[in-house]
Amino acid sequence: MAQVEATTERIVVADAETVFDALADYSGTRGRLLPEQYSEYEVREGGDGEGSLVHWKLQATSKRVRDCLMEVTEPSDGELVEKDRNSSMVTTWRVTPAGEGRSRVVVTTTWTGAGGIGGFFEKTFAPKGLARIHDALLANLATEVEK
Repeated sequence: MAQVEATTERIVVADAETVFDALADYSGTRGRLLPEQYSEYEVREGGDGEGSLVHWKLQATSKRVRDCLMEVTEPSDGELVEKDRNSSMVTTWRVTPAGEGRSRVVVTTTWTGAGGIGGFFEKTFAPKGLARIHDALLANLATEVEK
């Protein structure tokens, strides 16, 4: 079984603190940012960054729906880590300054993929699909914080 990784980034016209706060606001802003592939979004504990427990279903393809229960940590400034209790999936959000009034947001998701031929296809195609989903979320984030 191989490690599968999908990374997406975007420059947002807002300061890093504003962008990070929007991403970490699970009980408010985050739910508004989610594209159509997310459903059943629910904050079960916390709701603001570290210590939050958030549930959603992610429909990556027409046949593949992942039931996610994410534990949120903030291991360093500008970094949110979501670890799925139901799988090996980990999503890391990094927000850093990118010049005056701008931020770079990088989102990376990793998980242990399947073995064999299925694993080959997963490693080849899943990162592209997840990158499209993350790109839509980042576009919604930009729209939200660039108001």
